[in-house]
Amino acid sequence: MIVLHSVLVATDFGPASDAALIYARDLARTFEAQLHVLHVADNARATPAAAFYPDTFHDVQTQLEESARHRLGRLLTMDDRSVSRAIVAVRRSSVPADAIVAYAKEQRVGLIVVGTHGRRAVSHLLLGSVAERVVRTAPCPVLVARVAQYDAVAPDAVSEVARPGRAE
Repeated sequence: MIVLHSVLVATDFGPASDAALIYARDLARTFEAQLHVLHVADNARATPAAAFYPDTFHDVQTQLEESARHRLGRLLTMDDRSVSRAIVAVRRSSVPADAIVAYAKEQRVGLIVVGTHGRRAVSHLLLGSVAERVVRTAPCPVLVARVAQYDAVAPDAVSEVARPGRAE
């Protein structure tokens, strides 16, 4: 029997992440597990321009992380907060996959759920894949969810996450 005590979903606030959130939310409820919702913010200080404008990039970084926390909070439902005891987290990194795996290790999560765009070979080679790197390095099982192009995710669930007027 599989027992999950916590489920981590990583989000970049895109459509693939919305699909991943649907799975993570349902798995957390089914297993009565705690839901962790993580966003990895770009490390603005790692850009070449940061060396020339250190004060500006500190403010930029702070704004990026505050905005991400606000958006994460808006993703959560009342059930996420009460039933799944949801936690939102923001980490800063230039390598999102490494930050996701590090968070999973720190929190000892039982399952990571990530979205993927399902790119083809050439774009995958050029762009890499956060999901693939997480799968290869994670300390626990990883569920990779694609944008709802099949019947496993009900249309109502997708429209709930991707409802009109949702601020990006």
